[in-house]
Amino acid sequence: MSDAVEETQAPVAPATGMAQPGLRRRLFGVVAVVALIGLIGFALWYVLVALREETTDDAYVGGEVAQITPLVSAAVREVRVSDTQAVKAGDVLVVLDDADTRVALAQAEAELQRAIRRVKGYFSTDTSLAAQIVARAADVTRAEAQVTQTRAALEKARSDLAHRSALIASAAVAGEEVSAARNALVAASTNYDSARASLGQAIANRQAAEASLAASSTLTAGSSVPDNPEVASARAKRDQAALDLARTRLQAPFDGVVARRQVQIGQRVASGSALMTIVPVTRLYVDANFKEGQLRAIRAGQPVKLVSDTYGSGVSYSGKVIGRGAGTGSAFALIPTQNATGNWIKVVQRIPVRISLDPRELQAHPLALGASMTAVVDIAN
Repeated sequence: MSDAVEETQAPVAPATGMAQPGLRRRLFGVVAVVALIGLIGFALWYVLVALREETTDDAYVGGEVAQITPLVSAAVREVRVSDTQAVKAGDVLVVLDDADTRVALAQAEAELQRAIRRVKGYFSTDTSLAAQIVARAADVTRAEAQVTQTRAALEKARSDLAHRSALIASAAVAGEEVSAARNALVAASTNYDSARASLGQAIANRQAAEASLAASSTLTAGSSVPDNPEVASARAKRDQAALDLARTRLQAPFDGVVARRQVQIGQRVASGSALMTIVPVTRLYVDANFKEGQLRAIRAGQPVKLVSDTYGSGVSYSGKVIGRGAGTGSAFALIPTQNATGNWIKVVQRIPVRISLDPRELQAHPLALGASMTAVVDIAN
């Protein structure tokens, strides 16, 4: 019976040995198919995705922050915000002591009123001098008439004396008449000289009034009381004082979050000193630093997908390329690199590309300045 078993089992060993190569061939075939599929998938990904995108994880959030600085020097009376506090445009952040600015405004207002009254006096003087010119012109006219009258009297007296002097030889007239005619001539001559002097005085008075009007008119020529230079100057000083008073209340220029607050109540701050920073959390952008070779197909207006390290891949942002920098970071360094030595090693440079962010997405998922981002630019568009 053992012989029968041996005869039955003898052919089994060769069948098992033949099955192993077949199994290996099938395994190799499966691996080859998987590898082929993977290769095809990689090729499709490279053609359909990789060639359409440029990616970098050297990207960071930036923003046009606002430095809150006073424009007047004063002591701090109130500080109404603190770090990380959200503010709206127009919210009062800091209130400075306004006692000095209020006094300055009152003085400037008083000086403006004084200037208005002074200029009104100038115009009244012009009116008065114009009336004086008319009166002096009338005096000249009267003096001229007086000169004409006395000239006629002088001529008559001269004629009477000549007539009587001609008759004295024939004794037709008495000596007293000749003497009276001679005295009349002297009186007429005196009156004529006096009338001429009065005419000269009247003309001089008229000319003096005209000169005074001309001098006074230089203060009012080409202007009215509101736009007179003296009034305009006083008004500008009043407006400057009012502006200084308004500047004692420092307001937020736009919606944002307070950062780096460096001011305390009672502190005396100088004009231009930094008190705090306002970060516009809904108006941020991303500066993505791409390698030189990646910039060939990147253009303004191309869509960008961004992922923040803060929220992970579950949250993505839709951006758009705004433009790219005019130079690398090393080009604008305080001490630029010099590659004139023989120990030069080429380093691939990166150039920043500015990417805008959607304000609605930023409102839903706020980002902090300097946060790391991954940017994927769709260069097919």
